[in-house]
Amino acid sequence: MTHISVIGCGNMGGAFIKGLHKAGGHTVTACDIDTDVLESIAPYCDETTTELSVAAEAEVVVLAVKPDLVGAILPDLDLDSDQTLLSIAAGVPTDLLASETDATVVRVMPNLAAEHGMMAAAVTGDVTDEIRAILDAVGEFAEVDEAQMDIATAVNGSGPAFVFYLINAMAKAGVDGGLSPAEARTLAAQTFKGAAETVLQSEESIEDLIDAVCSPNGTTIEGMEVLWDSNVEAELGAAVTAAEERSKELARDADDA
Repeated sequence: MTHISVIGCGNMGGAFIKGLHKAGGHTVTACDIDTDVLESIAPYCDETTTELSVAAEAEVVVLAVKPDLVGAILPDLDLDSDQTLLSIAAGVPTDLLASETDATVVRVMPNLAAEHGMMAAAVTGDVTDEIRAILDAVGEFAEVDEAQMDIATAVNGSGPAFVFYLINAMAKAGVDGGLSPAEARTLAAQTFKGAAETVLQSEESIEDLIDAVCSPNGTTIEGMEVLWDSNVEAELGAAVTAAEERSKELARDADDA
């Protein structure tokens, strides 16, 4: 049973803790300076603390703070070479983290779906089987090069917000057509969930999956013609690019700090 501490129990840190609790098989310590935050997360962990020294006793220490706080926390986080620092601070590169600690450094960009065991994450660094097991417990992950972390941050880190936007748009269309808000929300969200699982489980290309739904002269092909003639793909690509550029800016700010 791996002892994991999570420093910073806000949205992402809290989601990670809840996902680990749901999966079971780990001892989890939550660390935050906000006692109200610790009180809210206490049912999902084995221990809460405001002290970095307590969090530093874990085998795997998850750094889940905002990027601008990393420089202030790392010098006071005394870790040795037998421990692993798992950083989810956006835009903070692995080499900068490694220069401030003796621990093995792994950088991961998860997302909030970790809370439900459905996280998508990109990971880089010295990824051990122990880290793979932890990430497996809260979702799916891809091991990427450090140079790909900015685009991964945009795709899977920021991506949930883009998907929420699209679900909301589909739900609104359902309401406009006469469904109740609750009915439209359920149908739209479950449709995205089912479609995503189909992509993950199928060996077919996404284009082939679209074709499989589009019967000749049917309803789906009529809607797809509208999408194919629109700028939706370009606009979504622009949103991903904007998020990627912001990740690069955060990395530059971290280097200059």
